[in-house]
Amino acid sequence: MKHLKAGRKFGRKSAPRNALFKSLATALIKHGSIKTTLPKAKELRRYIEPLITSAKEETFLNYRKVTKLLKEKEAVKKLFKEIGPKYKTRPGGYTRIYKTGFRRGDNAPMSIISLVDNELKKEEKSKE
Repeated sequence: MKHLKAGRKFGRKSAPRNALFKSLATALIKHGSIKTTLPKAKELRRYIEPLITSAKEETFLNYRKVTKLLKEKEAVKKLFKEIGPKYKTRPGGYTRIYKTGFRRGDNAPMSIISLVDNELKKEEKSKE
């Protein structure tokens, strides 16, 4: 039975899997969007959304929690200074996953995961 066993393992033990998500989350924050496989993108969404929610309010506790889960200090600063305040009024759903087809070679489903900032810019322009 699969009760209380959420999350994919990706054929890795817990430490390499945590390192994978730290690096994917750091890259997503630095670049705004990344291309990865669809299962990794779906799991990354579960990893990054609570971090962005924590970054909405800049407290010492939230800063320590996010610093523990990301690799680079620049990514933490960008998360708290730019990304968190941008989503202050948004209740959730900070990322979007676009399916891009299948990878040549192993036929893995590929996708682009990106932060939902283009839609916010469109809404602001339409209100003006």
